[in-house]
Amino acid sequence: MMRVEQHPILGPLNTEVVRFQFNGKDYEGRNGESIASALLANGVRTLRYSEEKNEPRGIYCGIGHCYECRVTVGSKRSIRACMTEIQEGMKIESQGG
Repeated sequence: MMRVEQHPILGPLNTEVVRFQFNGKDYEGRNGESIASALLANGVRTLRYSEEKNEPRGIYCGIGHCYECRVTVGSKRSIRACMTEIQEGMKIESQGG
């Protein structure tokens, strides 16, 4: 897992574990982090596939401007993974593909 546990300025980061699913597979994240951060820390790079050419898309801007990280959370489509906090038991699916 690729995760910063200790930050040189912020000190130790939150270690409270949150369990969630992405495309039917179980993962763990940290309380307070975004869906995008949790997926990146677990090695997931492709979050969805483009509508026109079915090309893989992942995190691009990380601040909610580009909409490349849209996922489906529960029954809600086009949720920006970089702007949405991960929650215990969340079921997330990639879009397209």
